Amino acid sequence: MDSSATAGAADVAAQVVGGAESVFGTHPELVAALIVGTVALVGGLYAILRFKRPMGTRFLERLSELDEVAVLMHPNPDPDSMAAAIGVACLAEQVGTTAHIQYSGQIRHQENRAFETVLDLELDAIDHVTDLAAEHVVLVDHNRPRGFAGADGVLPFAIVDHHPGEGTGEQFTDVRTNYGASSSIVAEYFRDVGAKPVPPDRHASEVGSEYTVPSTVATGLLYGILTDTKRLTAGCSDADFSAAGYLYPGVNEDILDRIANPEVSKEVLELKARAIAGRDVRGPFAVSDIGTLSNVDAIPQAADELIQLEGVTAVVVCGERDGTLYLSGRSRDDRVHMGRTLEHALGNVPGASAGGHARMGGGQIPQRDGHILTDGGDALTRTTLCERLFDAMSGDV
Repeated sequence: MDSSATAGAADVAAQVVGGAESVFGTHPELVAALIVGTVALVGGLYAILRFKRPMGTRFLERLSELDEVAVLMHPNPDPDSMAAAIGVACLAEQVGTTAHIQYSGQIRHQENRAFETVLDLELDAIDHVTDLAAEHVVLVDHNRPRGFAGADGVLPFAIVDHHPGEGTGEQFTDVRTNYGASSSIVAEYFRDVGAKPVPPDRHASEVGSEYTVPSTVATGLLYGILTDTKRLTAGCSDADFSAAGYLYPGVNEDILDRIANPEVSKEVLELKARAIAGRDVRGPFAVSDIGTLSNVDAIPQAADELIQLEGVTAVVVCGERDGTLYLSGRSRDDRVHMGRTLEHALGNVPGASAGGHARMGGGQIPQRDGHILTDGGDALTRTTLCERLFDAMSGDV
């Protein structure tokens, strides 16, 4: 470009700048508006970028803000609940937050006890809200605190769950009802932050990653996924398969086998046989009342057996212990949402609780002097209850 052209461009630029100075000097409100608009644009873009960050990144950031946290499982936790809890606790520890895993009720069923024992977990039982080990609570595998005195007064810091419900966390809520297991969600958190599963024959320092998934945690999370999806055959999504594949390099197959194949007690086998022999089958539905028993863990195991019977697509098994009637249901029938089925069947029974997924559900009914009473004060016999269960499975409610 020659000197005359350069001089011409400089004159144009000077005129533009001079004109802008004149306009802004005459109209200072335009300057203020421009500044406000720029700040709003930058702020909006920042908010969008933060919102689009993976959930695992956002969750880890929230955990890092705390000194300690109580990771609370649902009452009588199962493998998915325990696995999700140890995963969340592991993430917390990796950002310097002390984590305490707690639960109400009992850890029952030989599979659940094997999970706790083989993985050598430190889990604390609680009875009252004052037993919570930290001010901030993360709920895993449920979205409303329950099962201990004062639970209604707990405002969770965060919620990680795959069950339907309206519970929300004060700072973080992640409820994905399309996932088959909470363990899949937690596994995704690890993947979101770039964590690498540690193979069982290697040390965390050997994988070259800021965040890791210890072999015990990877094994637990995989088993949590397998149990809540019936070995990835029911109620699962692409995300569950993807999570299982991500965890696999860190899985200890020997530990997995020990958890999955614990010894079964003689009583459980006898109760399964009683449920099968005493079943009432009507079309594709079955109900079995196995009477009084000492091990309520046998009830869902009996339901698992009955649902395998040819021609049966939905089943409910019930049994009594210490004045409480326990129910467990299974469904492989698209017409029968088992959680809602049990809710409908127990709808007008005071003190009763029920719920669950489309494929599985459970419930409890407190009895008074051996009787089940309805809202109207009428006694509900076990025979009548069975009729209600059949009606609910048939949609006649």
